[in-house]
Amino acid sequence: MTGPGASAAAGARAGRILITGIRLTPLLLAFKEPYHWAGRVDHGSPVVLVEVETDAGITGIGESVSSLAAEITTAAFRAVEPLLVGQPIHDVARLVDEARHLGTFNHMPWFADFVLAGFEMALWDAVGKAAGQPVYRLLGGAVRDEVDYFGFVQGDTTEELVEDTRDLAAAGHEVIYLKVGRGDAADVRNTAAVREAIGARRLRVDPNCAWSVPDAIRMIRALEPYGIDWVEQPTTLLSVTALRQVREAVHVPVAADQAVHTPADVYDVVRQRAADAVVLSPHEAGGLLAFRKAAAIAEAGGVPVCLHGQSVSGITDAAQHHLGLSTPNLTDGNQIMHQLLAEDLVDSPDLTPQRGKLGLPEAPGFGVELDRDAVARAAERYRREGRP
Repeated sequence: MTGPGASAAAGARAGRILITGIRLTPLLLAFKEPYHWAGRVDHGSPVVLVEVETDAGITGIGESVSSLAAEITTAAFRAVEPLLVGQPIHDVARLVDEARHLGTFNHMPWFADFVLAGFEMALWDAVGKAAGQPVYRLLGGAVRDEVDYFGFVQGDTTEELVEDTRDLAAAGHEVIYLKVGRGDAADVRNTAAVREAIGARRLRVDPNCAWSVPDAIRMIRALEPYGIDWVEQPTTLLSVTALRQVREAVHVPVAADQAVHTPADVYDVVRQRAADAVVLSPHEAGGLLAFRKAAAIAEAGGVPVCLHGQSVSGITDAAQHHLGLSTPNLTDGNQIMHQLLAEDLVDSPDLTPQRGKLGLPEAPGFGVELDRDAVARAAERYRREGRP
């Protein structure tokens, strides 16, 4: 064989597979029902589908979350794209690190992480497909046979929350997760009702930074009688010291979430002994490699990590599952979010936890097959509506 096809095949055999193009598609994911949490109600979430095309005919699939408009994410990525096209897919660490330190990214590390995480995710998917192996094996192999996931209670009224709680308990979830920070009386009422509905199952609550230090101490003490497994990010994301003050004043374990993004943030939390657990996603950390660095820092300080669920599709949930399988200091009750969508982007695999758990995937890469019709509908929804 001669020509471009022969060159691509030779490159693949030599292990040098090059990026030929990067497709970015802004999408708007719609929720099944309004998503209530401290401060607001969401009806959908913008994300960016990232597809890395290669000269071997392999396409890696990833997803970037977009806390701002998706076109801001795509514009920021396009600024560094010329440095990535033509590069080997296996140079994951180098490509992401170089992009992260360019231009405005150098001064906005959190923003850079969110933009670049989907690209790094797509690289890993492509590398796994090229190797014919699931990604967790390329990350050192599985340290467990399954990952345990939470039951995330949805609803507005106490009655709606209790009804959903019973469904989650019946489905076998051992860790139930409830949003609080919605008003003192409502928080106590909802927590008491959910506790009664789940019996001895573990209950975690998350006020999403809604409380000051004094309010956090007061509210955690008020909720303590209901057997709280941990309270997640009770205070502002801007102060690790505030988190430490709360942890030192209460008997309920405290988990850091929005206060940690980069490995350096995790180091600060561990150094100050500000949290009993770290809740983190590859989007916040800036990719799978950065997540593993952060998890190792936490492990060195004796702190477990929990996969953080964001408003994402099954693409991210599949990628995070591979991280969970290969992370030694992982908690149970990890967070998974695609089940909140009216329609997922993933046709396969089935990411529905069985008795709260997902096992070992065998397909190459992340094993994700997209529902292209669902992608097209989400793209049209974004063109029509923009942000939810």
